[in-house]
Amino acid sequence: MSSFRELHDGRFVMPNAWDAGSAVILAAAGFPAIATTSAGIAFSLAKGDHTLPDGAPAVSREQMFDRVREITAAVDVPVNGDLEDGYGAAPERVAETIKLAREAGLAGGNIEDYDGRELYDVQLAVDRITAAREAAGPDFVLTARTDGQLLRTPPTLAESIDRANRFHAAGADCVYVPGVNDLETIGTLVRELDAPLNVVLGLGRSTLTVAGLQSVGVTRISLGGSIARSALAFIRRSAEELATHGTITFAADQIPQADLNQLFARPRTTTHQP
Repeated sequence: MSSFRELHDGRFVMPNAWDAGSAVILAAAGFPAIATTSAGIAFSLAKGDHTLPDGAPAVSREQMFDRVREITAAVDVPVNGDLEDGYGAAPERVAETIKLAREAGLAGGNIEDYDGRELYDVQLAVDRITAAREAAGPDFVLTARTDGQLLRTPPTLAESIDRANRFHAAGADCVYVPGVNDLETIGTLVRELDAPLNVVLGLGRSTLTVAGLQSVGVTRISLGGSIARSALAFIRRSAEELATHGTITFAADQIPQADLNQLFARPRTTTHQP
């Protein structure tokens, strides 16, 4: 099995889990790595997600890491963590979060440059990545995420590219510019960024595909909360059918009990390649 760092030398897809069960199912599908989703974890706790530009996360760092530890313990593939903004503005707080991420078994993690209200000052944002890199050690894959393109009044693309490149110079191994959803502009990002690029599939009604993204040079493709939101949509449709019609045609799509028992009974190692 390739290390998480080695995967970034090629092209790969990294879907996002929100609990141990979803993590096991995604890993069993053959993906070389998976990620956590802060949105999916928040929704599973009946809490709102940090949704730009509405405010800060509703899930505490302690709650998030409780779930992260369950996910990393459940699978043998590397897991990348959605670490929000590091759970605090100060570089020292971000460094502490990265240390917790390593202790929780994560092979990598994303740090955002947005505090729930506005982007961090660019120098502070760079200092936060520098602190994260120092805490991460040589094997942890640090991803710097710049959220400006998600704002109602976004900065120019050039400004987001400049931020991402500054973050790479400060020690980020991978960069992430969510909110860019057309293939031509994503190709521009690939050419202008100095680091491997993560792109998320499933924001809004994007028509992006894995093949299309990889054709323009995207290194890593994640799905954010897309699978979690789709799973919740299935629950709502099922509930509406049962309440309205008294039927359960939705049950035709369930995974058989024996299959799930067998899948979740598989032995797993207790160590992970970073």
